[in-house]
Amino acid sequence: MGPIHAAIIGAGSIHGCHADPILQHPQARLYALVDTDVDKGRALAEKYNCRFYADYRDLLADAEVDVVHICTPHHLHREMIIAALAAGKHVFSEKPVVMNGSELAQIQAAVERADTQLAVCYQNRLNPTSQRIRQTIQSGTLGNMLSIKACLTWHRHGAYYNQSPWRGRWATEGGSLLINQAIHTLDLMQWFAGGVQRIKGVVETSLLESLIETEDSAMATMEFTNGARGIFYATNCYTTDSPLALEIHFERGFLQLERNTLWQVVDEQRTALVNDELPHGNVKRYWGDSHRQAINDFYAAILDPTQYGGADIHDAAVSLRMVNALYQSSAQRRWIDLPR
Repeated sequence: MGPIHAAIIGAGSIHGCHADPILQHPQARLYALVDTDVDKGRALAEKYNCRFYADYRDLLADAEVDVVHICTPHHLHREMIIAALAAGKHVFSEKPVVMNGSELAQIQAAVERADTQLAVCYQNRLNPTSQRIRQTIQSGTLGNMLSIKACLTWHRHGAYYNQSPWRGRWATEGGSLLINQAIHTLDLMQWFAGGVQRIKGVVETSLLESLIETEDSAMATMEFTNGARGIFYATNCYTTDSPLALEIHFERGFLQLERNTLWQVVDEQRTALVNDELPHGNVKRYWGDSHRQAINDFYAAILDPTQYGGADIHDAAVSLRMVNALYQSSAQRRWIDLPR
């Protein structure tokens, strides 16, 4: 097989996290860029020395394209993923893969029909701190997991929503804080605990209520498959983007993630285990530096399908169901059971 010909659909802020790893991959080529903003898209295509398409359907008709990266607003993911798989393209999609259960079922059916692969970008699983947490859990050195607590306090302002009117709307974003920002945190919590059984929580719109119709804050309690308890709080109402604060309580100690450093605490002795790497390029610090590894892993699987160990549609379904269960729980003020 020659070089992997990759295309990016959507030239928004996240596209650079995909373009840089493609450009630096020894067996890939950034073949094309798609965006409905013709001036912006052409300028970026010239920068990347690649083709430009204003319509993603024209791109999918190009037989030279091997893989497409979906970096578009949430409400466009479903139709683009289904069309790309039907056209015989591999797909690497930003989260959330879709917005709700109905769309999820359609994507799952499309994956079953396809001869190509779909991966979903949950790159924070690949952070050094996340990998070390998983290794510690699997080793059993701290005993059984008892509980996890996570706190995410970020900042979103008027310009963030005004420059992209699809944000902050149920019809186009599918939510806000939970489905866009905090979904990574929910994914990590359930991934560490091996799945979630049920969840109860509250979502609300407070400081951003004049800007969005969706939520800016949320809290939840959850019960995991391994018997541990989860406590979760997140908001977009802080004045800066603080690093995720996460603590896992075990029978014989704690793991604490603070300011991108993982600490182990046993008998009051605190030991630093590993730090997360700063991202390369002009990208937001809290995106981390693991997009590169996630993309490299998926490309390795394109070359050898037996090699992929990243997040697929089944993994993406869990955190999406958690998000939608929280919306349902808040509306109905009750526990929501999740499918196993």
